[in-house]
Amino acid sequence: MSEVDIVCPVREGTANEALRYALRSWAANLPHRRVWLVGYRPPWAGGTEFIPTHQAGQTKYRNTTAAMRAVCEHPDVSDTFLWANDDFFVMRPVEGGMPVYHRGPVREVEAYYATRGNGAYLRGLRETRDLLVELGHKEPLSYELHVPLPVTKRGMLAVLEIGRHLDVLHKRTAYGMLAGIGGTRMRDVKILHRRPVPTSGTFLSTMPDSFRNGHVGQFIRSSFRQPGPYETRRRA
Repeated sequence: MSEVDIVCPVREGTANEALRYALRSWAANLPHRRVWLVGYRPPWAGGTEFIPTHQAGQTKYRNTTAAMRAVCEHPDVSDTFLWANDDFFVMRPVEGGMPVYHRGPVREVEAYYATRGNGAYLRGLRETRDLLVELGHKEPLSYELHVPLPVTKRGMLAVLEIGRHLDVLHKRTAYGMLAGIGGTRMRDVKILHRRPVPTSGTFLSTMPDSFRNGHVGQFIRSSFRQPGPYETRRRA
């Protein structure tokens, strides 16, 4: 599993200190071959590989779909890769390869997000669920967790084709179900608040405020104080 690459979409024009610490955590605790940043690469992240994509005028959902397609079509990315976000932190060593995790039935995740509004994310969840039901998955599982997900290029390209008509395709969930990856159920690790949190788990994820001002951000920064191999400034 150390031959897999880690792939991370990055939004343009941000200092992105969370990414800096995510990279440090992956270097320390998540065995891999290379790290690919897709869309944008900060000037300090010269130790990473890079795939540029066009982001102007796109929603974040279309941006990540374009990034995913670019990754799956790139010949140098490993055939199986780990799809991660720039605020996924691996706090303990992962031995034997990245496990597959899911969040439980989509209907339960839908009920949670329905209490928080009715925006594009929830609409995409419902449309992705309906698509999976139409394809024979009567009780689909959600893979929308804030932890790295093992993905095959061929399998994900097939999913992007099947879901191409959806504006907000839940790519992780559609891939998890259509590729039949199974996995172990876990609670999501995203921390939304500033209050103290348990620090014994393997994975953490943050919001911008909880990373900058919360207990979880302080814990992450104190855990990875030293620069890692992905902070080599590029030559001009």
